[in-house]
Amino acid sequence: MPQQNNDTEHGDSTDHDLNHRERATLRAVSRGKAEITCSREPDLFVDGLACCDQATAARLARAGLIAPAHTGRPGQRVPAVLTDAGERALTPSLVSH
Repeated sequence: MPQQNNDTEHGDSTDHDLNHRERATLRAVSRGKAEITCSREPDLFVDGLACCDQATAARLARAGLIAPAHTGRPGQRVPAVLTDAGERALTPSLVSH
């Protein structure tokens, strides 16, 4: 079950603007192209390849915008999904593009 925690250490995740790379990463996750490792500092894989910006992936996970689709063993790759907050954060960029 995806995490639906919308609270972050920096306030609600929709309170800040996303940069281009963060929006692109969220779009890849929304299209079902991403996997995330089950770990405290998750790694993200897009189309089977390690994401070139793991710092962005970690920020999105910490902000509660992406999460594992279900639980797994530590280090296991599982599908990545957008949380409700991730859906809301991505919506404005979908409308403007």
